[in-house]
Amino acid sequence: MLDDRSKLLLKALVERYIADGQPVGSRTLARAAGLELSPATVRNVMSDLEELGLIASPHTSAGRVPTARGYRLFVDTMLTARRDDLPAVDAMPAATLQGEQPRQVINQAAQLLSSLSHFVGVVRVPKRVSVFRHIEFLSLSQRRVLVILVSPDGEVQNHVIHTQTELEQSRLQEAANFLNAHYAGLTLSEVRDRLRAEVESLRGEISSLMLQAVELGSASDAQQDAVVVAGERNLLSVSDFTHDLGQLRRLFDLFEQKTQIMRLLDVSHQAEGVRIYIGGDSQGGVPFEDLSVVSAPYTVDGTVVGTLGVIGPQRMPYERMIQIVDITAKLVGNALSQPR
Repeated sequence: MLDDRSKLLLKALVERYIADGQPVGSRTLARAAGLELSPATVRNVMSDLEELGLIASPHTSAGRVPTARGYRLFVDTMLTARRDDLPAVDAMPAATLQGEQPRQVINQAAQLLSSLSHFVGVVRVPKRVSVFRHIEFLSLSQRRVLVILVSPDGEVQNHVIHTQTELEQSRLQEAANFLNAHYAGLTLSEVRDRLRAEVESLRGEISSLMLQAVELGSASDAQQDAVVVAGERNLLSVSDFTHDLGQLRRLFDLFEQKTQIMRLLDVSHQAEGVRIYIGGDSQGGVPFEDLSVVSAPYTVDGTVVGTLGVIGPQRMPYERMIQIVDITAKLVGNALSQPR
């Protein structure tokens, strides 16, 4: 347990280090905390905080910097949310995020998070079960058929299928009419299963074409780019990372592969409100020690459908990031709840 003086000095040290990025010495810390303490007294408190693993002393400086554990304590017990810090975001109308398809809203949200935070914006694409509303087949040259799948919310998938023989447009239209008449309103997986059961009675290349089209649609849903990432290049200007090119490469690999980001956001999916994950902290699960993630779920019609957040250095202004993430989550929920 820390006494009030130790808490105040730790809070001042974290805030000063976030603002300046330089190790904090005892004299600077005393002034920042607004306490009339001698440098010797401050050094004693800093020594105690260091023994507790809350701050550390870099080899090149007499000052101290927060550790992951120190950031964790600061975030959990010392942050004070101020709604007046971010008027530009607070004043943004829901129309800031808009698009004919949900994916457009998601892409815009990732860009918005990145531009406001100056770090990396990430948005988990809403998990969905695609429902089949309408299909069209269009004959292309060289035994190719364009398949157009339309979902009830107007989202369109396009796939090109190669056939063994050239199919006339009239036969393709008949196949589309059959699917639209018998399977509209079912999920793609239900359509696929029913077609598989009926393929023996239908036979021929048209039935194979219909089954292949629906299977492509189902596979597209399963393999969709589940996380949208924006602003990776912002990390190139963060001094915390630029000293280690190997670390920068690993970070860019993380954003390219996206698997670990999806795991983090999936954990946040189960939580309420804004959550903060800090690398090097055993509770966090963040794959890199120098990273932090501020995330929040977003809802559509009262149901949590996805998660979004900001990824940046541990030395990030957490109060501002919390507000950015919280407000953007509300904007995304509002935009996706609008009738289309």
